[in-house]
Amino acid sequence: MRDLTDRALDTAVRLGAGYGDVRIVRRQEESITIKSGRLEGVASGESEGFGVRVLVDGAWGFASSHRLALDEADRVAALAVRIARASATALRDRVVLDGRPPATGRYETPLLEDPFALPLERKISDLLAADRVAGAVKGISFTESSYGAQRESKTFAATDGSFTEQIITHLGAAVEANAIEGDEHQRRSYPDAGGGWGAGGYELIRGLDLLGNAERHAEEAVALLSAPQCPAGVTTIILDPSQLYNQVHESCGHPTELDRVFGTEASYAGTSFLTTDRLAEGFRYGSDLVTIVADATSPGGLGTFGWDDEGVAAQAVPLVQEGIFVGYQTSRETAPRIGRSSSGAMRADGWNRIPLIRMTNINLRPVAGLSLDDIVADTDDGLYLSTNRSWSIDDRRLNFQFATEIAWEIKGGRKGRLFKNPTYTGITYEFWRGCDAVGDASSYVMLGAPNCGKGEPGQGAHVGHGVSGARFRGVQVGVGKW
Repeated sequence: MRDLTDRALDTAVRLGAGYGDVRIVRRQEESITIKSGRLEGVASGESEGFGVRVLVDGAWGFASSHRLALDEADRVAALAVRIARASATALRDRVVLDGRPPATGRYETPLLEDPFALPLERKISDLLAADRVAGAVKGISFTESSYGAQRESKTFAATDGSFTEQIITHLGAAVEANAIEGDEHQRRSYPDAGGGWGAGGYELIRGLDLLGNAERHAEEAVALLSAPQCPAGVTTIILDPSQLYNQVHESCGHPTELDRVFGTEASYAGTSFLTTDRLAEGFRYGSDLVTIVADATSPGGLGTFGWDDEGVAAQAVPLVQEGIFVGYQTSRETAPRIGRSSSGAMRADGWNRIPLIRMTNINLRPVAGLSLDDIVADTDDGLYLSTNRSWSIDDRRLNFQFATEIAWEIKGGRKGRLFKNPTYTGITYEFWRGCDAVGDASSYVMLGAPNCGKGEPGQGAHVGHGVSGARFRGVQVGVGKW
């Protein structure tokens, strides 16, 4: 690997690049799908290649190849330089990178049980057992259960002397029970609709206890068929971690990506209401209880690594501090435009894509004092909402609507009857300003989304979110029908 990276960088510099970096990425993937107690599909695959990114006359160029050979390193580096030189003819502003020390070292996801070394039959057996328990509940129409794992082995080198190696392992699993009666369809997912993903080994799947939770969630799906519709009105809501992490992702993670603020994503995934003047003015994003950090060092997070794909070391960067907006997720290129250094948020979806600003682990810090159960007991009247079902948010990440799989009525500090088809809406900063309780560390969990989309051509990313549940006052809730 070192021979190839040296060759590509030497060629790029010789042809006029002022800066260059190389990423060699090998990706392994495996997935299992179960439907109604039967094996629906098994897939596995590998890909390997390298990408060269260069700066020439203040403009970027990028090229890639699946063929790992020294002559190919020359060709790809030369192509990247030509692309950069052509781009420079239409350049508006020269790219300026922040300074950083050369990145050197090795990082590997801590794990106890290698999921890729475990026999496939064992993984299928575990998933089938949980799926069949869910499907045995009277009233269940069909079940769908899934498992997935991904491992990336990455080598990064740059003209400033950087050279790092990383092995990052992610996996997740879920059981979903579906109940249908007439035109009514209800579902319950465990551990959440996204699949309970994290960074680690197969011990994470064992820790989910899919088998022990399948029956209860299936029973809830059946019960929802006859449950009353969620009433409309303005009320207090408590978001379970399985829903709160989606709220953080959509209304906190995406708007703090600085490339959105500068318009890079305008044509695809939107911009952001968090313009740079709001950073300067100390904009009140939420209540004093709301502290949100982009933390690439969080144990078990899908956004945890040693260095990002620009060689910037993993770090924790405050985004919202006690309710005040204080920072963005940035790159070496965007950070200098606001007088800061990169937050280490650049990642690419494989070897043939250029890095973009992507969420690491966007965590809502727990607050000492009240457990999630205490927050429920402290609530006279409201709703407890769990597990995301759908969402919609405008292209500035300001106005949103979420639907969850289930809601419980709260009366006198106790969870009572079920409501089906719950929805809630809000404006991002008004919603977070209405947060008057955040759970303590006892309910804090690291959850993740393995399918966050961004960029043109589109890139997927694995991103993490640590949350402990929270309460929000004065929220508009309503009903929906699917």
